[in-house]
Amino acid sequence: MTKHKMNASFARVKEEGKKIFTAYIMAGDGGLHKLKEMILLLEDAGVTVVELGIPFSDPVADGPVIQEAGKRALAEKVTLTSVLEELASFKNDISIPVVIMTYANPVFKLGAQTFADKCAEAGVSGVIIPDVPMEEEAEFKEPLSKHEIALIRFVTLTSSDERIEETVNGAEGFIYAVTVNGITGARTGFAGDLSDHLARIKTKSPVPVLAGFGVSSKEQAETLGASCDGVIVGSKIVSLLHEGRGHEIKELVPGKVGVK
Repeated sequence: MTKHKMNASFARVKEEGKKIFTAYIMAGDGGLHKLKEMILLLEDAGVTVVELGIPFSDPVADGPVIQEAGKRALAEKVTLTSVLEELASFKNDISIPVVIMTYANPVFKLGAQTFADKCAEAGVSGVIIPDVPMEEEAEFKEPLSKHEIALIRFVTLTSSDERIEETVNGAEGFIYAVTVNGITGARTGFAGDLSDHLARIKTKSPVPVLAGFGVSSKEQAETLGASCDGVIVGSKIVSLLHEGRGHEIKELVPGKVGVK
């Protein structure tokens, strides 16, 4: 269950004429014992990949909904280690790939090699560390690469063509195309026309390009997905799960391309 599992999932979705739909959830929100149930619910809803957030006390990329989910998880004494151990306990019961989203500090505390080893034991396909720039990723990337776990890179709205070229060169898993200048959180719309920006990244990238930050409806997912390979939805899904409305998640997942 390495990045090859993620690549296989991407290939299958493309073959089915669909877009990649990645769902972000906060590990331990409502208790770590609910994690398996949450992932199976997402699997049933038609989600391609689960982005599993690790609660952290200083989540610089996260908006209010995810920050509150992180606080609830921290109150449950959830840690990076406990999440990976819980994931390892049921990895054979889930079929969709899991990507871990954490920050540099918890990984430093655990040790990059130990982190990579535990990710491998948990069947993790990829890792996202938003506060580590590409120039400083080597100490994280090398131990993950030994286990064939992808380290996901970001492209932002302010990335120049030169920076995009540098980022996609050697990219693994997928490119996380940030669709807003700011933190995560559901939005009613996006500034300007993102289609050209997303299409420009897609033409350069050897891996799928997924649009994330602010996507909160099926219509937004379809609109953004039309210019890239798919979307990442977080705050909306975190809210639905917290409110006991997880059954509504499948309504966010677009069907076949061009089919409403």
